[in-house]
Order: sequence, then structure tokens, then C-alpha cells
Amino acid sequence: MANIASARKRARQAEKNRQHNMALRSRFRTSVKKVLKAVVAGDKEAAQAALKAAVPVIDGTVNKGLIHKNKAARHKSRLNARVKAM
Repeated sequence: MANIASARKRARQAEKNRQHNMALRSRFRTSVKKVLKAVVAGDKEAAQAALKAAVPVIDGTVNKGLIHKNKAARHKSRLNARVKAM
């Protein structure tokens, strides 16, 4: 454990940021899974609605610095292709 006050503070901040990042990453993964679940179920309207809801979540994770913009573009492109192929 850290002994210096600034190191203790950084440890607190790191844990707080880790928890926040985990929540955002979980929301990202959940939104992607909702689209895929609707695609597998064959429900085109639900898949389109889930995709429409997932795109801002994916973009938000990029703005927060959790994922790279190319990864976000890849996810959006592949999800969109799966929905269009229905």
C-alpha cells in the first residue's frame, strides 16, 4: 500500500476510474449483445432499434477513450451488415 499522500490519492483515483471504465465497457458490450440477440432471433425491427440505441453508446466509449475509433467503426459496420442481411 502507498505511504505517500499523493500516492494514496492516485490509488483512490485509479480505483474510481477503473470502476467507471468497467461500467462503461459493460454498457458497450451489452448494447452490442442486444443487437446480436435480435439478429439471431430474426426480429428485424428489434435489431434495428437495438442498433440505433447501440451506435451512440459505441461512439460514447470512443469519446471516453475506452476503445479506439477504428474498433468502434468496425463494430458499427459489422453490426449494421448483420442487420441489413436479415
